Amino acid sequence: MLQRSMTDPLVRLRNVSKSYGADARRFVALDAISLDISAGECVAVVGKSGSGKTTLINLLTGIDTPTSGTIEIGPHAIHRLSQEGLAAWRGRNVGIVFQFFQLLPTLTIAENVMLPMDFCNVHPRRDRRARALALLERLEIAEQADKVPADLSGGQQQRAAIARALATDPPLIVADEPTGNLDSVTSDVVLAFLAGLAEDGKTVITVSHERELDRYFTRTISLRDGVVTEDTGACVAALT
Repeated sequence: MLQRSMTDPLVRLRNVSKSYGADARRFVALDAISLDISAGECVAVVGKSGSGKTTLINLLTGIDTPTSGTIEIGPHAIHRLSQEGLAAWRGRNVGIVFQFFQLLPTLTIAENVMLPMDFCNVHPRRDRRARALALLERLEIAEQADKVPADLSGGQQQRAAIARALATDPPLIVADEPTGNLDSVTSDVVLAFLAGLAEDGKTVITVSHERELDRYFTRTISLRDGVVTEDTGACVAALT
């Protein structure tokens, strides 16, 4: 298992709850969770369906807002941001890798990687294709840059999705079941790359139904019924 970072937390959750519905039909998806996650950590969030993993990820990425509690990522108290503010914050601060890749089928791979730069107006326009090609080269699929997603294998599409997640150089990378549609060999490659990003100082949070390949993670957080049942982080900050 990789050594954990000892830096100050990048992600801070305090008594975060999320519920849906009301009264007798109220469903508590997360129940008063408090966590610190530091820059440079490579964290696995595990649990069965319905454990709260998706809710937690939606809160961390600003796709959803908590019912109660506070969420701070870097200097941003994202629980206080408007929907417009969340969208702007997310574009510059979070890279999301999806299980089903979510590449736009009518765009080339390079164009897919350039999209976040275009939307967030990050990097001069004249430099965006070069940056996209450099990211694809880093992921060893630069030769696929001008093909459309349907021409690539699943593993190549997931690498392209990772390149897109890195396009704006966000400090936080969230991968939602990134190996769910990959074979074991390609899964190893993808997880090793994500672990390397953590070694470079990014915070990487990977979600899975099962514990898989613990050697790639500095820490594993287990969820069940909306609460943390296990946290292998030995240096979790004292929560207040």
